This record gives sequence, C-alpha cells and structure tokens, in this order.
Amino acid sequence: QVQLVESGGGLVQAGGSLRLSCVASGGIFNYYAMGWFRQAPGKEREFVATINWSGGSTYLVDSVKGRFTISRDNAKNTVYLQMNSLKPEDTAVYYCAAKSTAFSTRTYTLPSDYNYWGQGTQVTISS
Repeated sequence: QVQLVESGGGLVQAGGSLRLSCVASGGIFNYYAMGWFRQAPGKEREFVATINWSGGSTYLVDSVKGRFTISRDNAKNTVYLQMNSLKPEDTAVYYCAAKSTAFSTRTYTLPSDYNYWGQGTQVTISS
C-alpha cells in the first residue's frame, strides 16, 4: 500500500510561483509512474502532468505547458510540480497520484489509470 502526501500549496498572486511536492511511502517508488491532477469547485478532476518511473518521459496538459514542470527525485521518493506564471484559473485542489508500471516508458493521463492518491493540497491564485 502506497501513501502519498502532498505539500506546497497556498495563496499567491497571479504571475507568482509555487512548487508542490508529493512524498511517497510504503512502496518501491521507482516502480511507479506519478501524476498530478487538479479539481476546481464544481468541476471534474482533470489531468495536469505525469512522469514515468525514471523521469525520462513527461507529459503536461496544454493549458500548463511552458508554465509548469513535473520532475521526480527517486532517491527522495518525491515528485514535484513547479508552477510558474500562475493564473486565477489554476485555482484548485491539486492531487498527486501513483500508478504501478514496472519500468514502463508510458505516461498516463486518466484518473482511472492510477492506483493511489494523496489527500490534496489547495492552490489559490488571486487576480
């Protein structure tokens, strides 16, 4: 059983930056592809970014490309989401997710692809 704990959310002004972290425990981190999703009030959970087990493959939704970066440090069992040039429409609860992939190079964009989820961290961008 993998446990995921997100941190780094907060309130920032538009144009600002935040770095989200997600620490995994209870499993072999290298075996997992990791993803970030977000959910705004009244909306469905949407894909933001994903990274494969090695960090060699990443994919981000078009709305955040050029502004967000996903990365991981397997020695620290941690995945990061660096968010720059934040916009009010980025306001949401951000969730970290893990999928067991056994060293696959694939990336995964559907919530149903993932086996484990964190509790979420609130990101609020003021205009």
